[in-house]
Amino acid sequence: MTSIPAHRPPAAPAVVLLVEDDEGDELMTREAFEDNKIGNVLHVVRDGLEALDFLYRRGEHQDAPRPDLILLDLNLPKYDGRQVLEQIKTDPELSHIPVVVLTTSAAEEDILRSYKLHANAYVTKPVDLDQFVRAIQQIDDFFITVVKLPRAR
Repeated sequence: MTSIPAHRPPAAPAVVLLVEDDEGDELMTREAFEDNKIGNVLHVVRDGLEALDFLYRRGEHQDAPRPDLILLDLNLPKYDGRQVLEQIKTDPELSHIPVVVLTTSAAEEDILRSYKLHANAYVTKPVDLDQFVRAIQQIDDFFITVVKLPRAR
């Protein structure tokens, strides 16, 4: 009979990439991670080009970790979120990473296009801070705690 250790080492924190150009939304996301004691590592990039640089480890992001989850705004400078999503989901090295579109748009065409581009989920950002915090916690709970994802480092 094998004994179960009294203390299991904690799992490595998940790496979450937030692609967000709005500083207020970034701050709310950071607060959601802190308020809910979400122990994951949050990296933030401000536009679509920087997101691709992070994912492909180019320029100042040469040492970037491979994210376990991407929170992606649609309306971004340089490359918009749709272009970033399409690039991620058509690249065999990146396509396994879950992408949650987290945006202010509730437009049916944005929702449909995001799913056609293989977004894993589409969440309209709540305006209320408490609802926003709950949404971030639910995303984290589902994609990091509930479902099993490949961990690529």
